[in-house]
Amino acid sequence: MQEKLRRSLDNKMIGGVCAGIAEFFDLDETLVRLAAVFLMLITGIFPGIIFYVVAWVIMPPKE
Repeated sequence: MQEKLRRSLDNKMIGGVCAGIAEFFDLDETLVRLAAVFLMLITGIFPGIIFYVVAWVIMPPKE
């Protein structure tokens, strides 16, 4: 059975969204966080913050 996308409670900095995405795709958490910051700077800070908050609310925590 495929593992579901969940927020990380162990490696979180703010909400665990980037760490959860990194665990799901088997990537380094730092690279995912840097990519998120880069995308926020390119698209504007506000849309990135909205996406992060929505992902924080929608993604269940890892048990």
